[in-house]
Amino acid sequence: MGNSARVAALAVLLSLLAVSGGAAQGISTPAKHAFMVDVSTDTVLLDKASDVPMAPASMSKLMTIYMVFDAIRRGTLKMEDELLVSTKAAKKGGSRMFMRPGERIRVDDLLRGIIVQSGNDACIVVAEALAGSEEEFAKLMTERGRMLGLKHSTFTNSTGWPHPGHLMSARDLARLSMILIEQFPDLYAIFKEKTFTYNGIKQGNRNPLLYNDPSADGLKTGFTQASLYGLTASAIREGRRIILVLNGLKNSRIRREESARLMEWAFRSHRVYTLFKPGEGVVSAGVWLGAEPAVPLVVAGGLRLSLTLPHFTRMEVKVRTMEPVAAPIRKNDRIGTLFVSVPDRKIQEIPLLAGRDVERMSVFGRLGATLSYLLWGGV
Repeated sequence: MGNSARVAALAVLLSLLAVSGGAAQGISTPAKHAFMVDVSTDTVLLDKASDVPMAPASMSKLMTIYMVFDAIRRGTLKMEDELLVSTKAAKKGGSRMFMRPGERIRVDDLLRGIIVQSGNDACIVVAEALAGSEEEFAKLMTERGRMLGLKHSTFTNSTGWPHPGHLMSARDLARLSMILIEQFPDLYAIFKEKTFTYNGIKQGNRNPLLYNDPSADGLKTGFTQASLYGLTASAIREGRRIILVLNGLKNSRIRREESARLMEWAFRSHRVYTLFKPGEGVVSAGVWLGAEPAVPLVVAGGLRLSLTLPHFTRMEVKVRTMEPVAAPIRKNDRIGTLFVSVPDRKIQEIPLLAGRDVERMSVFGRLGATLSYLLWGGV
């Protein structure tokens, strides 16, 4: 897939992550917040309070990681750069790298300290280097988050440390995960690393899926007393990627078992169904005063869905058009809407576009068609 096609596909997916809804497809979860999407078909598989802002704990470190990845892409930061450790960073509690004040640490080590070890101290080091202070960095995180379409996310720190104003939604976490995966494929590989050693202290990645599911490749766990146990996870099997966000679970055992159960259900219970191929005509719409009597209507990029077999057999597809359509018509003009109804899901409304140009009739042709309509009621 070329870069332009990848960008277009990402834009379509992110628009769905921003607006699509729907309930779980015959499955429930004890998580207070949950969101799961099959990236390969842009299909939401599980949605439980996904737009409700919540305490994200260390899962919000994904935004800190995005800021570092983006600085590396822009060239304002390099992996070999060494950043100064402040007293504030070194003394920060919670999960950490165990660094010392005054030392300098390479960016690539700091990234592993954040991703693998969930280091709060490492987050503060990069925040101070990029913005001067953690407070200013948090403001930049919120501003950039809005630009990325994170509608329910506000950041007050770089670490996910408890604060009543530090909030994200499950859908925003899924959206941010997709951005990290698509825009930074080389750097994203760090998320799959299971251990990292710094200052002689070896720590394991807190993502439980990495140890039992070979298809898992990210992303981040979280825990505070306010958020309880959460996980933003991603796995890919045979070209299909699933992103899962859970939060509000009672303990780490339930988090481990629930994330594994839901991933297994998503991959094994759902098949990918191609309803329409790119450019394939769905229906035709009659044209008024056109050089052709009808125009084919297509779905841009085609339409694929991830469905269980029972839901596929009960799916309904309907079309609404405003006919006849007055010529001239230009390719990709929106002519109608395709409605896809699946049990337990919000009805999907997909634009139907003109598959080709249709010019107007000649003057004499239009005159003849008008007379025919007046005399006989025909089009």
